[in-house]
Amino acid sequence: MFEKILIANRGEIACRVIRTCKKLGIKTVAVYSDADARAQHVLQADEAFHIGGSPPQESYLQADAVLEAARKSGAQAIHPGYGFLSENADFADAVEAAGLVFIGPRAASMRKMGSKAGAKELMDAAGVPVVPGYTGEDQSATLLQQEANRIGYPLMIKAAHGGGGKGMRIVRHADEFAANLESCQREAKNAFGRDRVLLERYIETPRHIEIQIFGDATGKVIHLNERECSAQRRYQKVLEEAPSTFLTAEMREAMGRAAVLAGEAIDYQNAGTVEFIVAPDGGFYFMEINTRLQVEHPVTELVTGYDLVEWQLRVAAGEALPASQEEVLQYGHAIEVRLYAEDPDAGFLPGSGTLKHLHLPAASRNVRIDSGVVQGDTVTIFYDPMIAKLIVWDVTRERALKRMEEALADCHVEGPKSNIAFLERLIRHPAVREGRIDTGYLDAHLDEFVGANAETDDALLQGIAAALFTQTPDTDPSSPWARNDAWRIEGRASQPVRMAQGAEARMLQVVREGDAVTVSNDGAPLCRFDHLSAGDGVVSFSRDGKTENLRFQRRGKVMTLFAAGRRHVFEQHPLHEVADASSAASGNVIVAPMPGRIVVVNAAVGDVVNAGDVLMVMEAMKMELSLKAAKDGTVAEVRAEAGAFVEADTVLLSLKDAE
Repeated sequence: MFEKILIANRGEIACRVIRTCKKLGIKTVAVYSDADARAQHVLQADEAFHIGGSPPQESYLQADAVLEAARKSGAQAIHPGYGFLSENADFADAVEAAGLVFIGPRAASMRKMGSKAGAKELMDAAGVPVVPGYTGEDQSATLLQQEANRIGYPLMIKAAHGGGGKGMRIVRHADEFAANLESCQREAKNAFGRDRVLLERYIETPRHIEIQIFGDATGKVIHLNERECSAQRRYQKVLEEAPSTFLTAEMREAMGRAAVLAGEAIDYQNAGTVEFIVAPDGGFYFMEINTRLQVEHPVTELVTGYDLVEWQLRVAAGEALPASQEEVLQYGHAIEVRLYAEDPDAGFLPGSGTLKHLHLPAASRNVRIDSGVVQGDTVTIFYDPMIAKLIVWDVTRERALKRMEEALADCHVEGPKSNIAFLERLIRHPAVREGRIDTGYLDAHLDEFVGANAETDDALLQGIAAALFTQTPDTDPSSPWARNDAWRIEGRASQPVRMAQGAEARMLQVVREGDAVTVSNDGAPLCRFDHLSAGDGVVSFSRDGKTENLRFQRRGKVMTLFAAGRRHVFEQHPLHEVADASSAASGNVIVAPMPGRIVVVNAAVGDVVNAGDVLMVMEAMKMELSLKAAKDGTVAEVRAEAGAFVEADTVLLSLKDAE
């Protein structure tokens, strides 16, 4: 076994590898960029080396810098994690040429799978079912349009050298193909350095099911069963579970055999994942092999009891697979969700900033947290905005879902916005509960997961939040200063509170008369409680002879109420705020929603534009964001050009009203 390894990655996966290495007594070496100088993977490793600037292209994608750090540290092997250089065959070759061990498959195997196009051709020849499409090297726009018309619509454009939902577009009509092709190629070039694409028939309402495989140096390949990854948004997985509720025993066996056959066809070693798209009738088709450890590997670990990172290390060190196919069993049910710094109500806009408060559930036999940040750390604009992976296990799926509900309720993030509320609604949704969600469901029914909830009594929740914000603790019941009923000689006064739920702030008035509480909005009654009291995280209130209890959590000026299966967050504002009279509020300017790089400018001074026109495209958090005109008008000024890096809230373009 190795004595010291270097981890060519950052964040959550680097911390995950470090954890197993500590268990095995292996020393670890971290690498870091300017932005990650005080990151958790740097603090947890035995030693760390600076390798460059904050953008990945200047650090984590710099193979020479990573190899130089390995040489200086005396590491014997390099673990690439996932993303960055993990599926770069040239890097794997360079590692071997430097006399080190690459903890992953051979470069030859990676090259066969590094191109989605080449992989499909190879699997087709090996007898593994593939989706009809085009995988050729001729990438001229004219030929690709012709091939798209031949395949038929709807079809999928996919980056041939990528993953993680980047560089993928669905095209439903021929006249939409050219624009989608250009956008897909540009995103693929930015994310993976290559813009080759493939085309394939798009299967409606499919399942996404993947099989974990492992191979060793003797040529033996086995599988560790499946993971269901059908809950996706824009091809990015948001919930994974094992086992799948969709597969029958016969389907599981057939897919497992096909996955092993795929691994054997390329002489696969170490950890890999064979991904299949599964039609509603049960027919399955090869999509790709990810030649690395997957983000969602913990669900397989929890149902099998195996440490897959340990398996990676042992196989890379020349040992045989730790178990035979017959010994691979699974017990119980595991579910994983990804906690991100993003705003679901604003189109899942990625977030950045300091984690002012971060509370995650305590780890236990049933709850696992894989994270690369702690409270006080910064979610930067340069990398994926993942805060943590939350994984739960229990003996049945129903109990695992309940565990996930409880774990999510125990998650709190202040600083950048998070997707916790979205995940809570997701885990309670009938499509998830009943195990019938497909890969397109979230995008087609997003209103069921974000925005207003018809089951919520907004006036009631606003009243409760206002009452709690104005409630002071009774430090000394005998002291008149401890009373919080706003008593005056001429009568009880109202207690004003300005608070916001989302972007809109409103002024409310709270009046207490004994146990009764009345809340008004600009003099109009909002709600009245016969009794309202709070303690130990529960607010109890009575109305019309009925008493109800809700859980709540307060940290300073942030109040979270849990009702109708979701969380409702209120923020207390100063009583007096300056009104926003900026031109941004009128829709006359386009501002950068977050730091990023401008990649396309579609407008020039004097252009007449309509509401909804895409005026600029910017790249941030490895995703493209379209910046659209909020109203009709004429372009008055363009302040940013393609290639420029801009800060959040920078004015990029201004309009004047249409004449």
